[in-house]
Amino acid sequence: MDLNYSKCWSASKKESWKNILLLAYQSLGVVYGDLSISPLYVFYSTFAEDIHHSETNEEIFGTLSFVFWTLTLVPLFKYVFIVLRADDNGEGGTFALYSLICRHAKVSLLPNRQVADEALSTYKMEHRPEKKSSSRAKLFLEEHKSLHTALLILVLVGTCMVIGDGVLTPAISVFSAVSGLELSMSKEHHQYAVIPITCFILVCLFALQHYGTHRIGFLFAPVVLTWLLCISSLGLYNIFCWNRQVYKALSPYYMFKFLKKTRKSGWMSLGGILLCITGSEVMFADLGHFSYDAIQIAFTFLVYPALILAYMGQAAYLSMHHDASSQISFYVSVPEIVRWPVLIIAILASVVGSQAIISGTFSIINQSQSLGCFPRVKVVHTSNKIHGQIYIPEINWLLMILCIAVTIGFRDIKHMGNASGLAVMAVMLVTTCLTSLVIILCWHKPPILALSFLLFFGSIELLYFSASLIKFREGAWLPILLALFLVTIMFVWHYATIKKYEYDLHNKVSLEWLLALGPSLGISRVPGIGIVFTNLTSGIPANFSRFVTNLPAFHRTLVFVCIKSVPVPYVPPAERYLMGRVGPPAHRSYRCIVRYGYRDVHQDVDSFESELVDKLANFIRYNWSQSPLNFDSVNEDGGSRSSEGRLAVIGMLASDFDLEESVRPESVSISFPTVNSVSDVIEMENVGVMDKRVRFAIDESKSDSESEFGATFAADALLQEELQELFEAQQAGTAFILGHSHVKAKQGSSILKRLAINYGYNFLRRNCRGADVALKVPPVSLLEVGMVYIV
Repeated sequence: MDLNYSKCWSASKKESWKNILLLAYQSLGVVYGDLSISPLYVFYSTFAEDIHHSETNEEIFGTLSFVFWTLTLVPLFKYVFIVLRADDNGEGGTFALYSLICRHAKVSLLPNRQVADEALSTYKMEHRPEKKSSSRAKLFLEEHKSLHTALLILVLVGTCMVIGDGVLTPAISVFSAVSGLELSMSKEHHQYAVIPITCFILVCLFALQHYGTHRIGFLFAPVVLTWLLCISSLGLYNIFCWNRQVYKALSPYYMFKFLKKTRKSGWMSLGGILLCITGSEVMFADLGHFSYDAIQIAFTFLVYPALILAYMGQAAYLSMHHDASSQISFYVSVPEIVRWPVLIIAILASVVGSQAIISGTFSIINQSQSLGCFPRVKVVHTSNKIHGQIYIPEINWLLMILCIAVTIGFRDIKHMGNASGLAVMAVMLVTTCLTSLVIILCWHKPPILALSFLLFFGSIELLYFSASLIKFREGAWLPILLALFLVTIMFVWHYATIKKYEYDLHNKVSLEWLLALGPSLGISRVPGIGIVFTNLTSGIPANFSRFVTNLPAFHRTLVFVCIKSVPVPYVPPAERYLMGRVGPPAHRSYRCIVRYGYRDVHQDVDSFESELVDKLANFIRYNWSQSPLNFDSVNEDGGSRSSEGRLAVIGMLASDFDLEESVRPESVSISFPTVNSVSDVIEMENVGVMDKRVRFAIDESKSDSESEFGATFAADALLQEELQELFEAQQAGTAFILGHSHVKAKQGSSILKRLAINYGYNFLRRNCRGADVALKVPPVSLLEVGMVYIV
């Protein structure tokens, strides 16, 4: 695929106002679809049961005051002015915050981490002076391993609530828009028309997902812009027509007056008021597609005023129509002459808002899968020009079934609103907690500032969360049930993935074993390229030793490929491939580490296979250009020893990495070549493990020109020979060697662990996509090696 990895905006160059305004306009259709349709159901959900509209208007004005200050404090102050600045190389969302924290503190549970990953250009960290207080907080977090697990569970809970919102938002949005038919139809006809029409629209919406949004995406922004202008115009009309004094209700005094009168019922009704901020999290999650300035301008100068006018207009109308207490909805405030056009625009806007959350669900599941927290699913890239547009068939149809089930099962905006509100507030609470950690660990601000942020916004969100939680029997049980189910699946998968990696790490075969394989042992080398997939970044995987033991032959060109994720949003293609030798050049064995970020697009295997050969050829040329005839691999005690060679980033620049084997994740020496050919070597110490260090001693005795000429000539001949063998092996064909694993818990393990591993993980493994499908390995070239993991 020819994917465009460049960002939509460049942080290094100042943007022109024209580009910023264009991005702000485009963000309307992607970011604000869900947030802009909330006026359809906020007042209806608030007055559904707990409180009633009275002639004093205290309930209406109190609700408007709550809506105004909630919109002002949470989306405007919290997200637009604070959270949006906690970006990860311009990317936002739950995993962006988690990756930022993992880069600034050693709290990540991801396996096969390498110090070499810190040399990535996207692995940049702020170099602000670290204060003693933030340093103490960092040490406390790093020392307690239980906090690492708690942090991961917190991130997984936020992720699962986003997925739950992907089930609920399309249902409540489309259902609320279609419910406008009740004013144009009899009650009998309306009862049997709204549900089928809603389900039909939802089926069409999910059935069109595989085409991608890039084909009709240009319509999204005009639809949302038209909707925002429509509701703001209706709001102004109702204000001037019915009650011009409604602006007084914006005073916080009316909130206290509202709670004083309604007491417990008013607190319970907050579960409907909080729906006015649904979709606020999307501003942060979709930050990578736009700039901070564009999102800030679009919300501050268009979306926010339009929403405030819409809510004020509804309150102005209802303040003069007390007989409509049994029919408080958005459409009663719409003049009858424009009701049908508004209904059509509302349905289109609800579809756009639903599309945004569905695409966000696909994206966050793909990120979870990249970080080893979700079973393998098929990811289809719907655009070869726009980076990040994906479609996941299994998740799409599951979401469709669940959305239709919610619509048919609840048949009520109130219950849908209770469920959606709890999911929204749970995600916001997770974001608040993670942002407070970013303030301390990444921004190096005083802990009192982070604590103030956590207490102020966390108390607001906890108030709304408690109001939603009290509606457990009235719909709020659904997101909790979904979250428990998904968190269990994700945590079990992640736990088993780490245990499998630890098993591979402790059962890997030494390099000497591989080099000893030869004709004397009856081992033959067959033509072609053998690509062995492994999770290890050093050593020989156990599945390869099992393969050679049962079939005493392997390919003349052998490549150990490790496809790993790093805690950055994306890895530039020029820095993706980390190449090195396994053993001496004559053995024709190589190691390739392919690094992807959590938002990166994994390429298909055809382009990967050809690109891998190209990168190998480039590495061979680079490796021989370093005068390998002058290098002797020796131990620190001077003894001869075979080892893994240097790892080089093969791309636009060539950077070397010395790989040092150890029982735990590797210790790595990094050299950064500069313009003046001066290398600064950084030794990274491995924690608590006696590592075997390999050094490369340069023999400077051959300094005369005749010896140099002879060495160069010999090196060129060997280079051409190795390249020729590589291309001949490519012509002979490629075989992909994968491990087919079965995981069992150790004897004596707890019942919970045995249930999770023996039944839970193995059930998921059998029913999810196989590694060959996920890696798009051609079946005709696949060799699977059975492995039993005892963890």
